[in-house]
Formats: sequence, structure tokens, C-alpha cells
Amino acid sequence: MFNIRARLGTPISVRMGAAAVAAVLLVGGCSGSRGPEAEAAEKGPAISSPIGNTSSGETGTPMVISTATPTMPVYKPATAEGPAENVPLPVMPELAKQESKEGLQAFAEYFYSLINYGFETGDRLPLENISGPGCLVCSNVYTMLSSGFEGEDWMVGGSMTVLNTKSSYETTSTGQYQILVQVKQDDYEYRGPNKVLYGKHEGVSSSTVQMIEATFQRGSWFAHNVVTIN
Repeated sequence: MFNIRARLGTPISVRMGAAAVAAVLLVGGCSGSRGPEAEAAEKGPAISSPIGNTSSGETGTPMVISTATPTMPVYKPATAEGPAENVPLPVMPELAKQESKEGLQAFAEYFYSLINYGFETGDRLPLENISGPGCLVCSNVYTMLSSGFEGEDWMVGGSMTVLNTKSSYETTSTGQYQILVQVKQDDYEYRGPNKVLYGKHEGVSSSTVQMIEATFQRGSWFAHNVVTIN
């Protein structure tokens, strides 16, 4: 079972221009008459345009410009057959960059989206970038990722869903804001090549409540600690 519980006594993310046409250099004539051969020699050989229409009205070979839309990689969730593929990295919403109660709530949801990203990819760096080393829930997540993504192994499931958030939006004695987050987590498995099943674990019930202690710094929220309180 995904055990991330900890109890505290403290209060509670060209067009190409027009078709090029070869120019013919026109040289000014001298006095006296010229024969047609002399004029042709001075002008040089005629040059036809590779694309578009020439000055004589002849049509050259047109240039074909592809307008096909590039194929986007298709996301595939993890299964017993293999790990997730082409998992999109969650983008911090603009609201989470606001120093407000609503911004803190948006940040809380973004925080759990990065946990889910880690469960699918094994990448813990995005979560590390928005949380401190004292984050207890984060530490448990990192332990799970280290075990689940060792070598060619992967994890299946484990997605966390935010059901509700609540905050008085008042600072504590340490200058941090606290927000309560009701979450649930799907069951998850540790998998390996050739459909190997290392273990299957229960998730977290919907009655679980975690608390995020955060501050607003450098234009966004930062989670100093996250603990399970119920």
C-alpha cells in the first residue's frame, strides 16, 4: 500500500518569397550598327526560370510546398505490456502563479499532477523543482519511483486525484500558508519486461487528507512540506 502518512502537531505547472526569376544583364550599346550574332554574344546565353513563368511566356517546373501537418506523438498509458509513452509534462497554470487563495489552490492541484507524471515516467525532477527537501510526501514518492523504475522496470496506475481543497489563507508563525487537500489514489503495480509483475498495491482511500505548507516566492508557489494528517 502506498503509505505516505505522517502526523504533525502543528496547525494546518519562407514562405518563399515570390518565385525567383533569373535576371539577364542588359549592356548599353555603342555607336554603330551591330549584327544579330554580336548582340546575342554580348547578352550571353538565355536563362530560363526554374519555376513560374519566363519572360517568353513559357512555364517552368513549379515548386511544390508541403502543407501536411506534422504527426503529434500519441500518449499511451502504462500497461502490463510496457511503460507509458509520450507522457505530456504538466504545465503550471497561470493562476498558480498568483499570490492569492485561488492561486494556492491551483498550485495544490498542479503539485499532484507532477506526482502523477512521476508515476508514469519515473521523472522526479519537476516535483523537486517546486518542493523542499523536507517534504515528507515527496520523499515517499521518490522512494517509490526509485523502486518502480529501476533498470527497464516501470509502474502501472497510482494516479492521484484531488477531490477538494480548503485553506483559511492565513500565515503561520513561520510565514507559511497551509492548505488541506482531500485526495485519493488508484491501485498501482510494479512491472518489468516480459509481463513480469513484482507486486500489486492498494491506493489511498478518498478520506485521506494531506496538508501542504507553502510560500509564494519568485513569482510562484513553493511547497516546503507536505504531510498526511488523516
